[in-house]
Amino acid sequence: MAEQILLVDDEPSLRASLSYSLGRAGFRVTTAADGSSAIAHVRRDPPDLVLLDVMLPGLDGFEVCRRMRSHTQAPVVMLTARDDPVDRVVGLEVGADDYVAKPFSLRELIARVRAQLRRAAIVRAGAVERPSAVREELVVGGLRIDLDGRRASLDGRALPLRRREFDLLAYMARNAGVVLTRSQLLANVWSDELDGGTRTVDVHVRRLRRHLEPSPDAPVYLHTARGTGYQLKPPGTRRAT
Repeated sequence: MAEQILLVDDEPSLRASLSYSLGRAGFRVTTAADGSSAIAHVRRDPPDLVLLDVMLPGLDGFEVCRRMRSHTQAPVVMLTARDDPVDRVVGLEVGADDYVAKPFSLRELIARVRAQLRRAAIVRAGAVERPSAVREELVVGGLRIDLDGRRASLDGRALPLRRREFDLLAYMARNAGVVLTRSQLLANVWSDELDGGTRTVDVHVRRLRRHLEPSPDAPVYLHTARGTGYQLKPPGTRRAT
C-alpha cells in the first residue's frame, strides 16, 4: 500500500497543488488547514510522514510538531517561507526530521520525502528481533545499547530515543572516553547530509541529556569538552575539561 502523507498548510492553493503532485508521485495524501486538525488526524489515523508548515493559524508548526511527538514517531518535514538557521534549530529541537524553505523545488521535496520514508523503514526493520543472530551491545556504566534492535536503556529503563538520537548515542558509546569534536560527530553521524551544521549536534546532545541525565545542566554521562566537543563517559570517571 502507498505511504500516507499528512500535509498541513493553511494555503488552499498550496494544499491542492502539493496534494496533486504527491498523489502523482505515488503517495496517499490527507490534508489539514490548521494545527488542531492535524493533531486530531495524527491521533485518529497516524500517517507515514507529515509535511508541516511553520506559519499556521493558532498553533504554529513548532508547537504542532512538539505535540505530535506524543502520538507518532513518523518523520516530520517542516515547510517555511523563512530560511532562518534559528528556525531550523528550533524545528530540530521540537522533533522535526528535515526542514525545507519556500519556494522549493517540487522534485527536491519529493526526494526528501522519499529519503525520510526510507530511513523510517530501515529503523523499523532494524527493530525486528533476529533470535538466531548474536546481538551486538555496547555498555557504558548503566547505559546499554542494543545496536541490532536499535534500543537503549539506562539502569534498566528504556530510553525513547528517536532515530538520530540513537545514532549519535551509539557513535559516542563506540568511542566512550574519547573527546569528539562537533565536526567529527556531524561527519560520522549525519554523513554528508545538510542538517543545520554543527549547531545540529548541540541540539541533539541537549535532547540526549534529557533522556540520560537526572539534571541535564549537571551531566554525569554526556560531558562538554570546552571549546572542543563532547565526551561520553561512565559516571564517576574523570572527564575532559
